Amino acid sequence: MLDVLTGFSIIFVVIGAGFFLAQKGVIGQKNRLMLNQIAFYVATPSLIFHRVATSDTAAFYSPVVLVIAIASVATMAAYWLLSTLAFRRSIPETMAGAASSSYYNSVNIGLPIAMYVIGDPTYVVPALVLQVAVLTPIIITGLNWGGAEKGSTRQAIIAGLTAPMVLAAAVGFVISAAGWTVPEPVMAPLEILGGASIPLILMSFGASLKGDKVLQEDPMPTVTASALKLVGMPAIAWACGAALGLTGGELYAAVILAALPTAQNVYNYTATYRAGEVIARDTVFITTFLSLPAMLGIAYLFGG
Repeated sequence: MLDVLTGFSIIFVVIGAGFFLAQKGVIGQKNRLMLNQIAFYVATPSLIFHRVATSDTAAFYSPVVLVIAIASVATMAAYWLLSTLAFRRSIPETMAGAASSSYYNSVNIGLPIAMYVIGDPTYVVPALVLQVAVLTPIIITGLNWGGAEKGSTRQAIIAGLTAPMVLAAAVGFVISAAGWTVPEPVMAPLEILGGASIPLILMSFGASLKGDKVLQEDPMPTVTASALKLVGMPAIAWACGAALGLTGGELYAAVILAALPTAQNVYNYTATYRAGEVIARDTVFITTFLSLPAMLGIAYLFGG
């Protein structure tokens, strides 16, 4: 459990550093967006490629991964339905909320959770690939949708399918499935670049909090996305897993992973495409603070 707390501590400290630098004027609006763009185009693709290319593709066929996939899509659909019925927004803003409700932090919190709460990190990389290769194109397409400045529908779809993270995941998966080994002179620089991804995103996130309060602007989408992420998605994962016959450790793993907080990558996507940024930022903030007690509650229910 100490490693889980360390994972949360890393997040909060780096966010705090970004907030402090924004208060001191070191990070301004343009600097903050530059951090997001560096992460989006270089650092995060490097991180994803390294993780996927060195993973075991056998884990991709686990029923736990199937349950997580179904829960992610179902949660996104639930947000769209609630948004349509209760607080209709533009397609980009609705997509930002749907992504915030279902796209969870599978790297800097997911890994320690998998290792020290579930006891098995096997499911994290397949879940990461699922998010990047399947959900990310859909999310970016939605964030790019409409508006003359954002291009046509066709361009939005192309942007989603050719996003740097998507291509990195696809190439990494091919290399892993083929059993190839990337030469160290190639992989080592990518590993270093990938190490910059999380700090860049978290510092930009912290800087974005300057002068703003959580839930100050348009709170309904954020509250809905946060509730779905912390309660709705784990409940869907439990129901789906039980229906598919999962029991014991596999069902526990699926539910715990579904309860992980919203990924900072969602904020990075919205900041890069300048759509739904406040919804993503506030949902990341809320779910990061509340996911630990949520997961402790799940562990209690499963007798952990």
